[in-house]
Amino acid sequence: MDESYTHISIILDRTGSMEIIRDDTIGGFNVFLNENNKQPGRVTLTLVQFDSQDPYEVIHQFTLIHEVPELTYETYVPRASTPLLDAIGRGINDLDQQLALLDEEEKPSGVVFVVITDGQENSSKEFRKDQIVKMINEKQEKDDWQFVFLSADLESINDALAYGFTGKSVMSYDKSAGGSRAAWSSLSRKTSDYHRDKKMGFKFTDEDRDKQKSEQKRKKKP
Repeated sequence: MDESYTHISIILDRTGSMEIIRDDTIGGFNVFLNENNKQPGRVTLTLVQFDSQDPYEVIHQFTLIHEVPELTYETYVPRASTPLLDAIGRGINDLDQQLALLDEEEKPSGVVFVVITDGQENSSKEFRKDQIVKMINEKQEKDDWQFVFLSADLESINDALAYGFTGKSVMSYDKSAGGSRAAWSSLSRKTSDYHRDKKMGFKFTDEDRDKQKSEQKRKKKP
């Protein structure tokens, strides 16, 4: 196992409702790329975009992060509805299979699995909630994968917690230019922190949450 190597998988919602923050999603992802390009050691990225027209489109797979091109208006086009469970389930299975192909000394010492969405599940056909719960719990407990969930929909935050994502790595973000930028910036910093020190795990801080009005609303809920 390569202690200086981290793999990041991003499962990115490109459903129609993301059109409102299309510019900010593109810009945020590109900032994330540029900041993580500066990391010492090795970082690879898998990027998957999902919607009901294509529930699992692999854009990049295990690509060195400094070789990943920026998103553009041509490569990120919101459309259709939200097969969230299918995207998560296929993402876990795909990543697991790719890791199994690597020799032990070539495997990353840390894996970060990120889901970014703005809505709730509404069109999956392949995976059920109970399957996703089992898959996430298994990967967290046996392989120490770090599961991260960012959403602009408060109800989908509740869904993520029910799926098995832990509270420390789940955060809502405001569906606005400022909220989206802050979310991507938080993701970038925390991923970088985890890459440098795997023992600390992945955890959003109060500082990250204070930048999101939706997080303040979530705190006030009984």
